[in-house]
Amino acid sequence: MSVKLLMEWDIKPGRDQEYFEFVVREWVPGINRLGVQPIAAWYTIYSRDSGTRQILAEAIADDLETMKRVLQSAEWATLHDKLLDYVENYTHKVVPVTGGFQL
Repeated sequence: MSVKLLMEWDIKPGRDQEYFEFVVREWVPGINRLGVQPIAAWYTIYSRDSGTRQILAEAIADDLETMKRVLQSAEWATLHDKLLDYVENYTHKVVPVTGGFQL
């Protein structure tokens, strides 16, 4: 059964340009190489005032074992650490794919 990685974060103030360059050049290609397919991302304009994170993102893996392998890998740790240079309030969870938007 496919599983979804649901991620949320806020871009650090003043890091927007660098963040978007990192996501396009390193983050997306990197998680693809690991076997996780990004499927959606949302940029929330009013996040800081509403309590909702600024970025909501989803990625899918073929099964739970693949997702566990990816999240425990050194390559993931490196990408995640780089992401944390640009973002704060990062959280993620893994859920079964049920279709549509998931929280």
